[in-house]
Amino acid sequence: MSDLKIIVQKYGGTSVGTPERIKAVAERIKSYVNRGQSVVVVVSAMGKTTDELIALSQSITTKPDSREMDMLLSTGEQVSIALLAMALHEIGIDAISYTGSQIKVVTDGNFSKAKIESISTDRIMKSLRENKVVIVAGFQGIDSEENITTLGRGGSDTSAAALAAVLGTRDCEIYTDVDGVFTADPRIISKPLKLKEISYDEMLELARLGAAVLHSRSVEFSKKYNIRLHVRSSFNYEEGTVVMPKEEMMEKYVISGVTAKRDEAKITIRDIPDRPGIAARLFSIMGQNKVYVNMIVQSTGKDNKASISFTVLKSDLEKALKLSEELKKELGASAIESKQDIAIVSAVGVGMLSSYGVAGKIFQMLSDQNINIEMISTSEIGISCVIDDIYAELAQKVIHKAFIETEQK
Repeated sequence: MSDLKIIVQKYGGTSVGTPERIKAVAERIKSYVNRGQSVVVVVSAMGKTTDELIALSQSITTKPDSREMDMLLSTGEQVSIALLAMALHEIGIDAISYTGSQIKVVTDGNFSKAKIESISTDRIMKSLRENKVVIVAGFQGIDSEENITTLGRGGSDTSAAALAAVLGTRDCEIYTDVDGVFTADPRIISKPLKLKEISYDEMLELARLGAAVLHSRSVEFSKKYNIRLHVRSSFNYEEGTVVMPKEEMMEKYVISGVTAKRDEAKITIRDIPDRPGIAARLFSIMGQNKVYVNMIVQSTGKDNKASISFTVLKSDLEKALKLSEELKKELGASAIESKQDIAIVSAVGVGMLSSYGVAGKIFQMLSDQNINIEMISTSEIGISCVIDDIYAELAQKVIHKAFIETEQK
């Protein structure tokens, strides 16, 4: 494979949302071919096609079969890859499109949330050696019984990173409708800084905490196989943000990103005995029932009684409350409470590894704004605070101003 200069590119739904956008993508790909590169392209469904297909299924049934849902949703990418191949042919570039099943993207059998187990490179390499641009349907694969599966949210990013890994290239470009990775959501902060580079760990933390530029699975693939993800806009030719090992970064800010996660709720279980096994029992049950738990805080009061607070996705709140109520007597709890109007505001940066007093400064700034912190979680490169949702934007603004607008001038 080393004799070919392979680059993997992924184009999201907005990048191929119209025939005009598809033609623009084809011209961009042509520029790479003209420079002697072998191009493998991963494409999402056009625009809001996936949403439209979901709506179409709901017009038939409120509880569609998961296998048939994956069969339906996989058709969106098939349209995109064929149209892009046609657009390349039109401008004199030889290209061929493949579905996930045609190049043997083998996944587990978990419909709608499948994980990639292997990808065959035979057909791709044959086409590349024939000087063709290879266009692959993202977001999809097949299981061991050849059922079509989809990879879930961010699946096309994951497809691209996985292809870069099996093809042995470090070069993977993710084209979207934003110019790169910013220090904050431009809808909240008027002039956020576009980062030239960001580490895998920072990007993973930001993705987990609400930043929507890249899905965490694509970053995990890239970190494992040492792939440089270049996040760029398909609407211009400017450089974007490169996601890379922190050891290769030229600049390491104390805080590289501020974000808020507003899709979680908090559950508090009061006055449970402070003894070994209680937390294990509670969170084992949550895990067995596929309830995603993010932050956990346990506090011990008087008389050897403790309270446990934890956050779950709002979509899982009803299930989590039901499970907690079923365990209430067994745990010996006095009460179970929940709160939905929360936000998890987070600051992330590899520079925290070599800086002192970051947490104290953040807590003081929130205090100065009369923002109460209900829960705190920290890691080597991140600090997260649960606060009232109404203060989510204000908290992001004061943290961003203090650490990024001020310190990075």
